Amino acid sequence: MSERSIGAFLAATAIAAVCITSGPPTSAQVAAGQGLDLSGEWAPRFHEDQPERIPGPEIGDYLGLPINEAARLHGDSWDASLLTLPEHQCKPHPSDYSPRGPANLRLWKEVDTPTQQVKAWHTHISWQAPERTIWMDGRPHPPEYAAHTWQGFSTGKWEGDMLTVTTTHLKLGWIRRNGIPRSDRAVVTEHFVRHGDVLTLITVIDDPIYLTEPFIRTTNWALDPHQVIAPYPCQTVVEVDRPQGAVPHHLPGTNKFLSEFSSRNGVPYEATRGGAETMYPEYMLKLKNMPAPQKLQAK
Repeated sequence: MSERSIGAFLAATAIAAVCITSGPPTSAQVAAGQGLDLSGEWAPRFHEDQPERIPGPEIGDYLGLPINEAARLHGDSWDASLLTLPEHQCKPHPSDYSPRGPANLRLWKEVDTPTQQVKAWHTHISWQAPERTIWMDGRPHPPEYAAHTWQGFSTGKWEGDMLTVTTTHLKLGWIRRNGIPRSDRAVVTEHFVRHGDVLTLITVIDDPIYLTEPFIRTTNWALDPHQVIAPYPCQTVVEVDRPQGAVPHHLPGTNKFLSEFSSRNGVPYEATRGGAETMYPEYMLKLKNMPAPQKLQAK
């Protein structure tokens, strides 16, 4: 073989290697946790549901939530002043909710040096600086009596180019930041999907305590190589003087703010109470036969 032929052969071999490496993941790559690379700095996008995620939902807005009576009572009893208590001021968002707030995200993988297999994925989020580990090495989830944490225990697997994550052992958290809870017995399934410079997270919450059906929502980020996430030190202060042991709340039937969302937005009050039925398009037909909400009285 001539020197020119040898050079052409080596060049062709190199090009073939690049094509194989950059193509769809093989079954061996998937088994080794080598799916599509999600690493990077990701900036949140709020165009889909900005009012829900930044200023926050209104009191009594349970529309589209498959909640039961226990969850509804929890929401009706909740008082936003609870967050002024020192013990609640630095309470972190749990891992199933932290992507919903001010969530500048860093994703990186932990690679086992001898095998070059991805052992785990890690996340860091700007608000309260929570860090989470998603184990990719096939380890089982802990027994039910193991400690529950804000981040829970997460394991992942690749399904094609989609990273599917299962999380258990979460502390009591929330579905919506107006008092609708998520119990510590919930199982959270997440699907991370990357399309170019856009990252989408599909979250499915199954909660036998507070939900009658799975609750599903999506969250988006855009790749931002210049993003810098600042530290997030948190220090508690006394914002409101209260007697020791006082906890802001509403006793059943005493929350006078529950109907404001209905009146302000012209939505029948019954619909604002949520339930699985309100998630589906067919519910629009039922809305037409409901009494109109009362108008807010001018003060």
